[in-house]
Amino acid sequence: MPGGGYAEFVAVESSHCLPIPEGISLEDAAAIPETVFTVWFDVFHLGKLQAGEKLLIHGGTSGIGTMGLQMAKAWGCETYSTAGTDEKVDFLKNLGVDHVINYKKENFEEVWKDEKIDVILDMVGGDYTQKNLEILNKKGRLAYINGMKSSNVNINLRTIMAKNLLLTGSFLKPQTDDIKTQIAEDIAKNIWPMFESKKIKPIIYKTFPLADAAEAHKLMESSEHIGKILLTMD
Repeated sequence: MPGGGYAEFVAVESSHCLPIPEGISLEDAAAIPETVFTVWFDVFHLGKLQAGEKLLIHGGTSGIGTMGLQMAKAWGCETYSTAGTDEKVDFLKNLGVDHVINYKKENFEEVWKDEKIDVILDMVGGDYTQKNLEILNKKGRLAYINGMKSSNVNINLRTIMAKNLLLTGSFLKPQTDDIKTQIAEDIAKNIWPMFESKKIKPIIYKTFPLADAAEAHKLMESSEHIGKILLTMD
């Protein structure tokens, strides 16, 4: 959708639609499009992630994180992530993420200072920005989809120049219909087979009836969830 909204029916561009992957229910499939479109555009299109490279996604147990880390792993990449509780760290390790730390106990920029990470997807912002730049490999790419900590940041431009780094980011909804169509086509070709082969799957934390949307938002704001929160209709 080009803007937010909850409704029983919505008219969309047919070229933005994809078939439900074989073996996935309609309800679970609702957790797929927004996350996969976002990850594909920012990590694979703008970030140009290649097989064999290293990807770090902060907030790995978010809907974006759980999907993006699976996609990168299936793509043949080494995966890194941060999470705020030991339970979430364990979940990500069981999901197959290669390297995970509890950011409340360890500083990622110290733990991974020698890892030479190729692509970072961040939704935190603030003082994470310079720290991200410092641990990137030469010609590394840093992509932003949010600035939950702060959108106002201070960075050292010399870090970018010295390592030929790329700092980018996007909002998905304002993209043109043509761009969204291209994303859908790329996903159908490259990612949809991963669902059908069971290499990746949607992670659903909890569902709420549409009438309880406010409760779903409260849960999301608490950051206690792991994966997607869905609204259902009778």
